[in-house]
Amino acid sequence: MNDFRVSGRGRVNRAKPVSFSFDGTTYQGFEGDTVASALLANGVHLMGRSFKYHRPRGVVTAGSEEPNALLGTTRGKGRFEPNTRATMQEIYPGLITESQNKWPSLKFDLGAINDRLYMLFSAGFYYKTFMWPRSFWDRVYEPMIRKAAGLGKAPSEADPDIYASRYMHCDVLIVGAGPSGIASALTAGRAGSRVVLVDENPEMGGTLLSEPSVSIDGQTAWDWLAGALAELDAMPNVRRMTRTTAMGYYHQNMIGLVQKLTDHMAEVTPGAPRERMWRLRAREVVLAQGAIERPMVFDGNDCPGVMMAGAAQTFLNRFGVLVGKKPVVLTSHDSAWYAAFDMADAGADVVAIVDTRSEVSAELMQQARSRGIETLPGHSATGTKGRLRVKALRVNPVRNGKPGAGRLLSCDAVLVCGGWTPSLHLFSHTKGSLDWDAEAGAYLPGRKTEDVHIAGAGRGLWGIAAALEDGTRAGAEAVRSLGGNIGAATYQVGGDRIGTGITQKELPTDRSPGKAKAFVDFQNDVTAKDIRLAVREGMKSIEHVKRYTTNGMATDQGKLSNMNGLTIAADALGKEAPQVGLTTFRPPYTPTTFGAFAGYHKGAHFEVTRKTPIDAWAEEHGAEFEPVALWRRAWYFPKAGEDMHQAVARECRSTRQSLGIFDASTLGKIEVAGPDATEFMNRMYTNPWTKLGIGRARYGLLLGEDGFIRDDGVIGRMRDDLFHVTTTTGGAARVLNMMEDYLQTEWPDLKVWLTSTTEEWATIALNGPNARKLLQPFVEGADISADAMPHMSVVECRVAGFPSRLFRLSFTGELGFEINVPARHGRELWEKLWQAGQQYDICAYGTETMHVLRAEKGFIIVGQDTDGTVTPQDAGMDWAIGKKKPDFVGKRSLARPDIVAPGRKQLVGLLTEDPGTVLTEGAQIVDDPHQPKPMKMIGHVTSSYWSETLGRSIAMAVIEGGFDRMEETLHIPTEDGGVVAAKVTGTQLYDPAGERLKVE
Repeated sequence: MNDFRVSGRGRVNRAKPVSFSFDGTTYQGFEGDTVASALLANGVHLMGRSFKYHRPRGVVTAGSEEPNALLGTTRGKGRFEPNTRATMQEIYPGLITESQNKWPSLKFDLGAINDRLYMLFSAGFYYKTFMWPRSFWDRVYEPMIRKAAGLGKAPSEADPDIYASRYMHCDVLIVGAGPSGIASALTAGRAGSRVVLVDENPEMGGTLLSEPSVSIDGQTAWDWLAGALAELDAMPNVRRMTRTTAMGYYHQNMIGLVQKLTDHMAEVTPGAPRERMWRLRAREVVLAQGAIERPMVFDGNDCPGVMMAGAAQTFLNRFGVLVGKKPVVLTSHDSAWYAAFDMADAGADVVAIVDTRSEVSAELMQQARSRGIETLPGHSATGTKGRLRVKALRVNPVRNGKPGAGRLLSCDAVLVCGGWTPSLHLFSHTKGSLDWDAEAGAYLPGRKTEDVHIAGAGRGLWGIAAALEDGTRAGAEAVRSLGGNIGAATYQVGGDRIGTGITQKELPTDRSPGKAKAFVDFQNDVTAKDIRLAVREGMKSIEHVKRYTTNGMATDQGKLSNMNGLTIAADALGKEAPQVGLTTFRPPYTPTTFGAFAGYHKGAHFEVTRKTPIDAWAEEHGAEFEPVALWRRAWYFPKAGEDMHQAVARECRSTRQSLGIFDASTLGKIEVAGPDATEFMNRMYTNPWTKLGIGRARYGLLLGEDGFIRDDGVIGRMRDDLFHVTTTTGGAARVLNMMEDYLQTEWPDLKVWLTSTTEEWATIALNGPNARKLLQPFVEGADISADAMPHMSVVECRVAGFPSRLFRLSFTGELGFEINVPARHGRELWEKLWQAGQQYDICAYGTETMHVLRAEKGFIIVGQDTDGTVTPQDAGMDWAIGKKKPDFVGKRSLARPDIVAPGRKQLVGLLTEDPGTVLTEGAQIVDDPHQPKPMKMIGHVTSSYWSETLGRSIAMAVIEGGFDRMEETLHIPTEDGGVVAAKVTGTQLYDPAGERLKVE
């Protein structure tokens, strides 16, 4: 147990041992360990299998960029998470972890047969393999692909955890708490700025945690770090946040932060959130994310035990773990030499340092010799030995780019470093430009689009002294941008390890290039050979290469693979890297739980339920409800013993015969005001509005630029410069956004103001022959007689003492009024009308009855009888188009050849031959039910109901050339294999002359 721990090294708490399990075996680590460091301390390197070839894989890094060591973690009942990075998951008592993508076991995986058949799985094989026979796709290929896809298994149980979300504002946000980030925080904090310093790790310090031998201002790095953090904690204007990842950088310095709160705890307080999403708005941002060590691409570089040299240094100095007792170092950068020295000083027998550069600093060579380490400059690696753990590295001298005779170096770990890549993912989220630095072989930050400063290794600087100085500069610049000023602090750094190096494509091999398995993307099993094949097959851009090979499309977003892939593709094309392009980095920076994005929006809070002021009355009176857009609406009001069919039939009868009352408060309401309000309405809606008198209302039809119906509603003219616009319940926000878009971008010269008033008004609809009789005694300040207030008019008055906008209109075909009163008075007015209406046997009805009543009259519902492809002509609503209007939204599209072509689907009525058969909404319609399958569908049913008034079923449908098919019999296949015959009719089936609206 813990055979690879080094006494006196690391920052874990050895006084607190922690037991956890991996693949059913119990291991012991210490408080402060990650799963990766604890397993490595126990000599376990094999932690997973690769995606495509199922090759054995071990830890590669020590941070969030880890592509291989992805585990399933169980944190109690129902708390399972796949693809957890072992390098980031802290251990705690009882933690259960398991490897993924293997069967029956990690050491013996039958899926590894793919590795033997690798010639069949070259880049783009899926594009070439699954083409024939075509019939195999549904029955063989797709099921097989779905079964093989993915690494970990998705959780099968509902997530029981709580996820929180909050907003925050600050003057300066600093992302990354290494030396440059801490220096920035000290500078800005001392200036009095409100500072937030975040880091994804449990402990701040970054490189300082891995470089304890460096001194700062006469103190060890760790002592200086403790003092700096204590100073920050003492500042009331500074907030430090560990275990917090800046996952996305958005417009105007909005940064999404995900803070892990309880994933490191064995016992969690009930109700405590697992993670919190912070939406932080910063006036200035400092990105101090450092750089990511670049792997070296050579045959067998994915064998467990092959890892980054910087990771080995971190495991040693931060966790007190030797990743190997006989390591070989393979590098093209000085930093790996320092890692080798630390390993040797900790007791490791470093076999050799293999450097691809022919010339290396004499000082480094001398330090290696003093430790008894063999140095091999001008050498390359051409292969590894070992399957489940590396046993040897084959190295070769390189002359003129070609490897000479190889030799095997026996080892138990290979520590590699192919240079460093500045971490610019967050900067890329801002659409800032990246500039290619040929000397560094990397992209560096260029033109900025946000108030952001980049510090330290993130812009190509190396060494702790440079990081501290640059962090101080970035912090001072942020303060000056805020209008402050501060003198820049200086730091004296001793023992700084300043390094240089080169980057390169894949290393030369002494094998046939077609047989070498030199991996670029470890998680997706993309090799250098795959990238060169993609170029040979015509991929010229790195974005095309990425998609053809899947390089950089794994959960690490190519943090380790993108730059190597780019240099290999550039070499294959014979171009410089910038000419090949750069892949796009997108949020989130690291994999983020769905729970963190959802926050509190789960269960009853998943979707906001809006309720009208009358909703509680409906609930008290036994209403059944249905969701409509974001609203909860009364569906129908059953009496004792009634089912839905019986309740709706009763509500329809009562409304037609006497009086019905309906809650229409959910209708969208928009006020269009201003001197140019009439011109604006003329441009937006198909109808003419110039001659509409004050106190009159008109049905309005709204189209998109494509000429298709988007929304409708009744619009009343309150004054010369004020219109009361109603929209559909689900279209309110969409219509307002559309109006604002046109007003701000197309017609900014119009003096018009738009105000959403949906929640301001409660709306009560009264329909039926007795509607006026009930309402008249309650109205003050207006004459609502038939002559004084004709159909489609509006008046401002008082109803039951409440200020009101009273419309005379009807969506049922009966005499109707819609009463708009301030929302706070909605229920009180409803109850007064309900009480007074008992003398007329008043009936409350819901949305289902409203649908039936309007369908009997042939009134459409946008989104049900229209589907985004229906024009006014298709719906038989040419009358709603202003023929003399020079223009309106969608007018030009109405003249397109395909819009006026014969055979378009048109809205008609359908009456089944059997009056008792109610069609299924959405059912397909055919001409000939006996035609061979697949049948030609000529339309579908949009609305279908039982009409109590007509004593039969009714339906509406869109049918090809429907207006020319009147009285034809069409057929509707049913789910049980039968066929229903129906006759095409007009849509107005009840009172087509409109006599019912004229009730005195």
